[in-house]
Amino acid sequence: MNLQNFVRKNIWNLKPYSSARNEFSGEASVYLDANENPYNGPYNRYPDPLQWELKEKISSLKGVSKEKILLGGAGSDEVIDIIIRTFCDPGIDNIVTLDPTYGMYQVAANTNDVEIREALLDENYDFKAQDVLRKADEHTKAIFLCSPNNPSGNSLNREEMVYTIEKFPGIVVVDEAYIDFSTQPSFLKELENYPNLIVLQTFSKAWGSAGIRLGMAFASEEIIRIFNKVKYPYNVSKLTQNYALNLLNNYQEIKDNVAVILEERGRLEKVLPELSCVEKVYPTDSNFLLVKVTDANEIYQQLVNKGIVVRNRNKISLCMNCLRITVGTPEENKELITELANF
Repeated sequence: MNLQNFVRKNIWNLKPYSSARNEFSGEASVYLDANENPYNGPYNRYPDPLQWELKEKISSLKGVSKEKILLGGAGSDEVIDIIIRTFCDPGIDNIVTLDPTYGMYQVAANTNDVEIREALLDENYDFKAQDVLRKADEHTKAIFLCSPNNPSGNSLNREEMVYTIEKFPGIVVVDEAYIDFSTQPSFLKELENYPNLIVLQTFSKAWGSAGIRLGMAFASEEIIRIFNKVKYPYNVSKLTQNYALNLLNNYQEIKDNVAVILEERGRLEKVLPELSCVEKVYPTDSNFLLVKVTDANEIYQQLVNKGIVVRNRNKISLCMNCLRITVGTPEENKELITELANF
């Protein structure tokens, strides 16, 4: 693809901010170039603006070269915003998403004055590529596919996703925030085959680190170079980089925690349908379950009264009387089941 045809003209021609840490790389004994306070090391120094050490660790784990990685310091939400700002001219261009899906695509689009077009999922929370492609026109710059999807929890049909990527001439974003809980393969291995593909992942879910707000985007080197012009110079703090490096050095612990979550998810999938207030538990490939209940509003409020907070999705498309329940610890899940049994 000719990327220049899709990137906003002003972004393509943008001269990025050149920070002190961009202009000098390496080690020195005296740093007097960035107007930093000489005291309170090491946090008196600006962090690596391109996070190369962290990217090298991620590269080794994910099998994607570090030049094809962008890190977002406000989680994947920052990356979503960068994608829309890079490709979409405000007031002119649009993006296509599914409905229901992760709400930040719409928020980011609205913030940037970009039209959002939605393709309604079917009764199984899946989609047809043709339905999505019919929503697109000459001003559609990006299609967002969240798989496993939020709030439904299921993985989207892979053949339909591949067809969308192959037939759409613009950018296709596959958001894999929950991929570590799924048996489906990641699209990371498809980056070499599809230059229009961007894959999003995050440290917020399987890595148990929503509090550090670190998201990942994987794409062609050409796309990442454009993103590096658009992102803020020091968008990932030294504290966040150090914490993430420690996580990567303790990957076995992360895998062990995911295994427990999957085991508990399986237990909830068996126990919840036995409760009189539960009408259906939808299939899931994530760390949560979408559960249709007899009265979502009442049950949600009663759970809150007992100090248990789930997500009421009753007003979301195709989710009438549905609660989204995150898989907790064995003790938390037991407490949830005990309270639900009272309805």
